[in-house]
Amino acid sequence: MTEAASPPTPASTSDHPAFTHAQVRSVITGVLLAILMGALDQTIISVALPVLGAELHGFDWLAWVVSGYLVASAVTTPIYGKLGDLYGRRAMLLVSIAIFLAASVICGVANSIGMLVAGRILQGIGGGGLISTSQGIIADVITPRERGRYQGYVSGTYAVASVAGPLLGGFLTHYLSWRWVFWINLPLGVAAFLVSRRALAQLAPPRIARKIDVAGALLLSLGLSAFLIAVTRVGQGVAWLEQTNASLFAGAAVVLAIFVFQQKRTAEPILPLYLFRIPTVVLCCGILFIAFAQVVSLSVLIPLRLQMLLGVGADGAALQLVPLTLSIPLGAYTGGQVMARIGRYKPLQQVGSAIVPFGLIGLALLDPQHALATGVLMVAVGIGIGLQFPTALVAVQNAAPRRDMGVATSTASFSRSLGAALAVAVLTALLMAALQAAAPGLSPSLSGAEMMKELVGGALAQMGPQERQAMASAVRGAFERTLFISAAIAACSFVMAMRLPDTVLAAKK
Repeated sequence: MTEAASPPTPASTSDHPAFTHAQVRSVITGVLLAILMGALDQTIISVALPVLGAELHGFDWLAWVVSGYLVASAVTTPIYGKLGDLYGRRAMLLVSIAIFLAASVICGVANSIGMLVAGRILQGIGGGGLISTSQGIIADVITPRERGRYQGYVSGTYAVASVAGPLLGGFLTHYLSWRWVFWINLPLGVAAFLVSRRALAQLAPPRIARKIDVAGALLLSLGLSAFLIAVTRVGQGVAWLEQTNASLFAGAAVVLAIFVFQQKRTAEPILPLYLFRIPTVVLCCGILFIAFAQVVSLSVLIPLRLQMLLGVGADGAALQLVPLTLSIPLGAYTGGQVMARIGRYKPLQQVGSAIVPFGLIGLALLDPQHALATGVLMVAVGIGIGLQFPTALVAVQNAAPRRDMGVATSTASFSRSLGAALAVAVLTALLMAALQAAAPGLSPSLSGAEMMKELVGGALAQMGPQERQAMASAVRGAFERTLFISAAIAACSFVMAMRLPDTVLAAKK
């Protein structure tokens, strides 16, 4: 299956359920409530971690309170997409909300760190369906040309969660209890369940009974879990080829190879491999992978640079991310509006993917003391990334066959999750290597990880003038090289955007 990459050609359309404007409003309300619940849960917990770690005596496992959720969510995302195609997205959204709420109760009553991590993994299983199924529902009820506009609303919901999550988490933890960061999900979840149950009643499940590929689902879950757990451990400072990690990577490679072999021979594959022969699907999944990797890289590198070089506290360093957090939904909303007006996604992809590398180069060369200039560049990068998010997702949905809309949407969502996971691991490794290479004579006894820990702890301020100047120069060089690598990776998105077909989106259902 191939697509023409020449003159603009109308995208094929398919029948959608007939929804009135009022019904669409109800559907979008339910969908955004579900997305808000899932997005809020990823940000609200950060402030509560030290408190719950102390109360449950589980500081060694704190990282897995976050990572357990992310791994489970990423692994189940493709499976929810296929289940939605087979049995209807309304049913899958309601199931995922129910799982998420049950897991929130488990987390809220947890009396040990093990119980909390188990609850978070179950939350991730529910969360994997909240996002991908919701975006598939938008594709079901909105015309291709208008989808970008509504994806802009989704990005706005993420922005609200990013800003409100830590504030709400701090308030609840300080004045009530850390357990309330989970109890707060109950009113949101019940509202999302009731609104979606009623609003989506018209969204009938498929009429053709098809069986789920259980073997494929198990193989995919096992392979992705092994791979993502290993990658997460790397992001936590474990060596890539440490014995456990090497075993996980090897096991993941074997299981995923068996999965590909099995998918070619099953009648109803959990992940139809022919999707990866559609150029637009492959290119846009790559664009989303890189775009979300850039979000994570900036979220790690910019605050870390301030902490190491200027001795800024974690809270102050995090403020530098506000321009990025607010500009991404601005770019997404603008991109959605423009796409609805012109009916094409390629020009917006080209503009967005051209902005990001130049912004990253500017950040690499800029002295971190220039907060205003840093903020301006972060806004530029955020708008560029924001332009890519909704347009890439709409392009994937438009290129995929109607019967596989859900699995195509979830594959795009998984690309984002994979980009985030790999970005943390790869950038941490690159930065540690760059620090060791830049300052071999300054701290020869320290590894890159130990050097990072010392510098974040304020080691630079305790050095003599000459040593401090030399170390500061070495640290700047390490961050500069790492950001240049990020810019080079971001430039690959522009190459991909140039190869997209110039498709005209359908304006009617």
